[in-house]
Amino acid sequence: MQFSSNQNTQALTASFYKDVTFSDTSVVITSILESSFGKEIRIAFQAGQVMKEHKTKFPITVMTLKGSIEFCVGEQTYLLNEGDIIALEGNVMHELKAKDDSIVWLSLHKGDSIDRVKSLLN
Repeated sequence: MQFSSNQNTQALTASFYKDVTFSDTSVVITSILESSFGKEIRIAFQAGQVMKEHKTKFPITVMTLKGSIEFCVGEQTYLLNEGDIIALEGNVMHELKAKDDSIVWLSLHKGDSIDRVKSLLN
């Protein structure tokens, strides 16, 4: 979903909690807001689902909004509970594993793409 501003509006708004969809077969990745400077993505996991190890050339920020995620960076595993946040520089391999049904906020650099993120599910 892309929101745009006009001459009278300088703000974009969206909700990470509205119309959340979970799937038995895969993680659900949804574009929530796109601006001239970044992209905000919602990732919905059912307990046990994984986003396999991957990297991006851009920095990212990830926050757990609901549930609990194991965020693996190399040999280190960080348990991200509701409200916890982690930031990575570009080109850092990482993997996400849902301990519970979870909603994650992924903040992407404007040069990155949601299609790249969705391709990780293949």
